[in-house]
Amino acid sequence: MKKSLMLIGLLVMNTLLYAQQKPPIVVGFYNLENYYDTINDPNVNDDEFTPDGANAYTPAVFIKKVDNLASVVSIMGVEQNPEGLAFLGVAEIENLDVLKTLCNHPKLRARGWKVVHFDGPDERGVDCGLLYNPKMFKVMSASSLTVPVEVGDRPTRDVLYVVGKLNDDVVHVFVNHWPSRRGGESATREKRKIAAGVSKKVIDSLMKIDPLTKVIVMGDLNDDPINASVTQVLGTKWKTNEVKPGGMFNPWTAFYKRGLGTMAYQDTWGLFDQILISYGYLKSSSPGLHYKEAIVFNRPFMIEKFGQYKGYPKRSYSNGVWNDGYSDHYPTILILNQ
Repeated sequence: MKKSLMLIGLLVMNTLLYAQQKPPIVVGFYNLENYYDTINDPNVNDDEFTPDGANAYTPAVFIKKVDNLASVVSIMGVEQNPEGLAFLGVAEIENLDVLKTLCNHPKLRARGWKVVHFDGPDERGVDCGLLYNPKMFKVMSASSLTVPVEVGDRPTRDVLYVVGKLNDDVVHVFVNHWPSRRGGESATREKRKIAAGVSKKVIDSLMKIDPLTKVIVMGDLNDDPINASVTQVLGTKWKTNEVKPGGMFNPWTAFYKRGLGTMAYQDTWGLFDQILISYGYLKSSSPGLHYKEAIVFNRPFMIEKFGQYKGYPKRSYSNGVWNDGYSDHYPTILILNQ
């Protein structure tokens, strides 16, 4: 009897130890900054990113751009989980082929990443996408949601909506790239509020059914965490104890209030690249994954060391000249405990 009890005790202890040792799940977002191929597509305005275009975007430059992006993406999340990211939302990508090229890069190929992408209506041909590790994330459905706003006479980028299983959690992921501030923040403010409403409409319908539904809204929002599109339309809170069932939490507000950001303009930091999560990730008694930490991911090699943009993210091009950089945005990651 004593031996049986001891064996049971050891099994329980080993089970608990195993649970404690399970690495967290890491998800991320990255604006890949004009990640085009070199082919002139007559259906979109991509002329400047062609070999004969203003940026002299040759195959050699493209190959270096891919290698630079892979250098960043391949190390995102590996400090927390040896497999790296479970999925990565991306913006400013031209098509499915450039995403497949990135996933097939030698620094990423062994992970077997898959891609979700739809061609959208943006005049420049840039869309959002989702790269994912099928060992950790299983896609159940995907769709492209139209944003009912035009920038000038041009439609803006769609929202990528993906439903999948992250471990055993069903999660609803919205990848966004909202209208820019070109023309001024106040003049374009309503466009971003409309864009935020696209995800919000779906989220509200989900939360009516189950206020613990797990939702992740990510993207280059072209707004900071304190702007109305985020705080009013999406209704985010930045203190966990203020988030109610069905509500959304924004961990980046605290970063922003400390002067930290993901991109810089005229020597002022902005935090446009955000990942927002729903109440279900905060409630400790709910099953599955739970929020642990948010990180603006940057490393010394990703920082510009010289010139006009010293101290900024090291961009691909500087004043029309190839800068051998990565992106003019830093990526962001969220860590979720199993």
